[in-house]
Amino acid sequence: MSYSESRFNSTYVVGISFISALGGYLFGFDFAVISGALPFLRKAFALDVWWEGFLTGSLALGCIVGCLLAGKLADRYGRRPGLMLAAAVFAVSSVGMALSWSLSVFVVMRFAAGIGVGMASMLSPLYIAEVSPASVRGRNVAINQLTIVIGILVTNLVNYIIAGNGPEVWRWMFGMGVIPSGLFLLGIVWLPESPRWLAKAGKEEKAVAVLKKIGSESYVSATMSDIGSSLNGNAVQPSYRAVFSKAVRPAVIVGVTLAVFQQLCGINVVFNYTSTIFESVGASLDRQLFETVSIGLVNLLFTLLAMWQVDKLGRRPLMLIGSLGLSIIYLLLAYFLQNHAGPGLVSVLVLLAIGMYATSLAPVTWVLISEIFPNHIRGVASSVAIVSLWGAYFILVFTFPILAQKLGTYGPFYLYAVICFLGFLFIRLRVKETKGQTLEELENNFVSH
Repeated sequence: MSYSESRFNSTYVVGISFISALGGYLFGFDFAVISGALPFLRKAFALDVWWEGFLTGSLALGCIVGCLLAGKLADRYGRRPGLMLAAAVFAVSSVGMALSWSLSVFVVMRFAAGIGVGMASMLSPLYIAEVSPASVRGRNVAINQLTIVIGILVTNLVNYIIAGNGPEVWRWMFGMGVIPSGLFLLGIVWLPESPRWLAKAGKEEKAVAVLKKIGSESYVSATMSDIGSSLNGNAVQPSYRAVFSKAVRPAVIVGVTLAVFQQLCGINVVFNYTSTIFESVGASLDRQLFETVSIGLVNLLFTLLAMWQVDKLGRRPLMLIGSLGLSIIYLLLAYFLQNHAGPGLVSVLVLLAIGMYATSLAPVTWVLISEIFPNHIRGVASSVAIVSLWGAYFILVFTFPILAQKLGTYGPFYLYAVICFLGFLFIRLRVKETKGQTLEELENNFVSH
């Protein structure tokens, strides 16, 4: 790098990163709440395996719509208005799910919640990447993953505590989503717009004003120079056609493949169907809900470890370790589930898988998606990658109950082990290290010239 980034306002950068990352908390909430609520929803709506999979996956379908909306909104109107809309949609849908009087209404409301989650899942890491100096960008984007896992842990804990309050308790589980979404909406009021978006929109003075809050004069001038160079000749309004142009195709292939892999690796089956997995080895409902809390705790601890290492060890080594490690753990988990091991042994393997994922694929995929695309199409390109991620999530959670019924609960984990090994090979061959480089420097690594 041609300039020192040591002189920047760490407190301010971390503060606005945390506010933006509250979008991740919404993701974590809606992601986890279904695990605790499913035992009650099965009875309330008389769910078969097809409806159970569709109800769980309907969030992902909404997320796809949310990502597509967010990509266009983010590039046209800015990152901040998109984040505001995401929070508002999520608040309304949380109340809607809590008050649902039929399965169809509930699914529509969960789909709407997905729109809010999808918007936030794209815009929060994108915004953080664009306001963070290169030397701390990985750690700051990983804050988004930290808020996701805090959302998962807090939601699982609340579900466990209130689970004994009758068959209608699922309404309270979902309705509580209005609290974090309200706090998120209030927080966004204090956020500045992304300086990179402001510069792209021709608002250089405002971009400079935001950058002055982030770093020193030398940091401001160097960053504005880098942004100007990356935007030179790219003044055309970004489109989805531009995302698939030959020049940016290498970055798009890497981003989309990693996004799909992060979901098809299978870990979200563990998050969303904890009760199903532990029920198959004879665990009581109380034990099933307790396991969701254990998963949340381990997820949080290993995410903190990943935040510490992502800018030190780097993105690529963490991804390689995580993909190969998950492949091995899944083979063991499938074997022990197949041979009816006790809940204790299954719990150890599940928690090992969670720890491996939380240290690697969970945070690092979001970091890479937020940083490998060129400035002039980052919003639209990120939405393509994250739409792919949510599409893969829907396929995963929709198919698991059906596969588990036909193959046994253990069967799908053999498949996930193979997918993880294939992911390991792809990362070895195609993914380059990105730590410590500015977003503008990375264009030379991932874009064809």
